[in-house]
Amino acid sequence: MNYVYQQVLQRLLSFFSRAERTALQLLIQRLVVAAGGTERIGEFKVLAVQTGTRDSCYALAMLRAAQLSIAGRAPATFQLRVATLRYESNDQAALENMHRSHAALFLCDDPRVELLMVDHREVMPFDHQAPISEGGSEANRINLLMVGHRRNWSDPLELWDDRYLATAEFHGQVARWNNGVDVLAGSDCAARQRRFIDGLDRAVRKVGIGPLADNSGSYDQLFALLDGLDGDCYRRLYTEPERMPWRPEGQFEACRRTVFIDVHDMLVAKLDDRWPLLSEFLGFQPAEWSAALFDDECPDPLVAAYLCGLQARFVEGHGYEAGVQAFVQRSLAAMRRRQVPEPVCEHLAATFAKPQGYEELRQKALAGLQSRFGLSENQIVCLLFAPFTDSGAGLERFLRACHPGMLVAIADLHRAMQGLHAPEQVLQWMAEVSGLPVRLIGRLYAMEPVPALPQRPLESASPMDGGVFGGDRSQER
Repeated sequence: MNYVYQQVLQRLLSFFSRAERTALQLLIQRLVVAAGGTERIGEFKVLAVQTGTRDSCYALAMLRAAQLSIAGRAPATFQLRVATLRYESNDQAALENMHRSHAALFLCDDPRVELLMVDHREVMPFDHQAPISEGGSEANRINLLMVGHRRNWSDPLELWDDRYLATAEFHGQVARWNNGVDVLAGSDCAARQRRFIDGLDRAVRKVGIGPLADNSGSYDQLFALLDGLDGDCYRRLYTEPERMPWRPEGQFEACRRTVFIDVHDMLVAKLDDRWPLLSEFLGFQPAEWSAALFDDECPDPLVAAYLCGLQARFVEGHGYEAGVQAFVQRSLAAMRRRQVPEPVCEHLAATFAKPQGYEELRQKALAGLQSRFGLSENQIVCLLFAPFTDSGAGLERFLRACHPGMLVAIADLHRAMQGLHAPEQVLQWMAEVSGLPVRLIGRLYAMEPVPALPQRPLESASPMDGGVFGGDRSQER
C-alpha cells in the first residue's frame, strides 16, 4: 500500500502550483513543530472538519499531501481524523463531494485516517449514503424553532443560530472522542472566525448559557470557549430526560488536549488556481449557482429572500415583493463591496428580475425549508413574530396580524401556555401553527426574549446582514 499512497501523492502534487508546493512545505513544518519534532509526529493526531464545501475539500487535500509527504521521508506520519456534522436532511450534494474527495485521496482504507460523522450526538463511521436519522432531523427542527423564538419580535430573525450551537458541540465532542486529537487544523479566514464566534455568542445568549467569555474572536481561543459551555448547549431549554447523551457513551475523554492550528494563510486564495485540483482530482461539484454567491455554509439565497419577503409582508406591513427587492439590493451592494465578479452579481439580479417569477421562487424556497426542517409557512411566520416569550407578550399582535379568528380564544391560549387546562382544539392549533409541542411553548412562555446584539460595521457585513437572515457565512477571500 505504501506504493499506492506514493502514487496518490505524486498525482496530487501534479495538480499543485509552485505556490501550493511552497505552502505545503510550510504546512509540513508547522505540523512537525506542533507535534514536537519528527520523532513524535507518529503520535500526533490532527482533526479536519469536513463539510463538503470547496474550502474544506481543498484544505483536506493539503493535509493529505502533508501526511503522505511526511510518510515518504520519515519513519511515521501524523494520524488524521476527518469528521463531519450531519445537520440537515438534504445535504446529499455535500456528502457526495466528501465521498469523492475521500476516494480520490485514498482515505478510506488507510489505517492512519479516521472518517467519521456525527448524527444526533452519535459518532459513527462516515457513510455518504446514510440518510440523517429521524431523531436527528426532528432535533434539528425543534432546536431551530426553540432558539429562533428567543428574540424580540422586532429584531432580525437569525434563522440558523442553532447551527452555531450544534457546530460548537460537535467540535468539542469529536475532539475528545476515542482518545481525542492534538490539533484542529482550520482553514477559515479571520473574518469568518470572528463571525462564527459572534454568532455563537448570540446563540448561547438565546439558550441562556451566554454570553461567551471575553475573547479575541479567533479560533485560537475556540476550545477554551467551548470548555466554558460545559459540553451541552441545550441544557437550559430541555430537561435532562429530553436531552440525548453523546454516544457511544464512555468513549469521550474527560480532559481535552486539543489546540487550534490555523492553515488559512497556506491556502491559495484564487478559485481559478484551485479549480483543477478541486474538479479534476477531487471531483468537486458545486451544488448550484448559489454556492458561487455566498460560498459553502450559507443556506440557499432563495430562502433568505423568502424570509425577507415574509417579514416585509407580515411584520412590516409592506408587500412580499418589496422585501425580496430590498434583499436583492442589499446583497448586490455587499457583493460588490467584496469585489465579487460582476457576472455573478448579474446572475443574482437576473434570478429575481421578473416579478411574475416571485411566486415560483417563493414556492421553491418553502419547499427547501419543508424538506430540510419540516417547516410550514405558518410556522415560519409564527417564528417571525416570536409571540410566546415574556408571558406571551406578543401573542395578541401575532393573532391580529395572522390569525384574527383566534382572538376569541386568547384567554385559553394563555392558560395552555401556563400549563393549565385548555380545550383540545386550542392545544392542537398551538402545536400546528408553531411546530412545537405545547409543553415547550410553555417553557418559552416562562422565558424572556434575548435582545439582538449590535450589528457589525457595514463594510464587513455579508449580503444577509441587516435583514431577517443571519449573515455570517459569506465568502471571504
